[in-house]
Amino acid sequence: MYIQLEQAVAVLRRTPDVVNTMLRDLPTEWTSQNEGGESWSPFDVVGHLIHGEETDWIPRARIILEAGETRVFEVFDRFAQFEQSAGKPLNQLLDEFARLRAENLATLASWQLTTEDMRKQGRHPEFGAVTLGQLLATWTVHDLSHLAQISRVMCRQYTQAVRPWRAYLPILQGEAK
Repeated sequence: MYIQLEQAVAVLRRTPDVVNTMLRDLPTEWTSQNEGGESWSPFDVVGHLIHGEETDWIPRARIILEAGETRVFEVFDRFAQFEQSAGKPLNQLLDEFARLRAENLATLASWQLTTEDMRKQGRHPEFGAVTLGQLLATWTVHDLSHLAQISRVMCRQYTQAVRPWRAYLPILQGEAK
């Protein structure tokens, strides 16, 4: 399936509300735990989503529309949130994410993209030529992936507490990521 922009925007528009509903005003124990090692907590994921709003999706889309493949995208720092979000309250980050997403979706709408625009290409530093449609589809899947990650990380905090029911809860199966 190729991207249907209206359908993608329907998901992108809802993500801040979903994350807000899941996390706002929860005890820190729910939002600061990760799955061990270098995995991310829900707090970290929100910071990562903010960084993407600032430096990834719309800035890269703008490069595609204005410069095409003549300008390579900046490398995205997948770990910038650890420094940028340090010391900030989660509720502040949730508000910032919602504001940035609303601004970015307004920018996206203002472009009045056509099917032809979706085929325009940019240059990713690792993948080479990518289309605007691929970038926007990735933005959507990226959101959904992190929603699943937040749920999984929170569920795994009760892995031991559910005891025998763990066998019926696929989200608790397998190794933490």
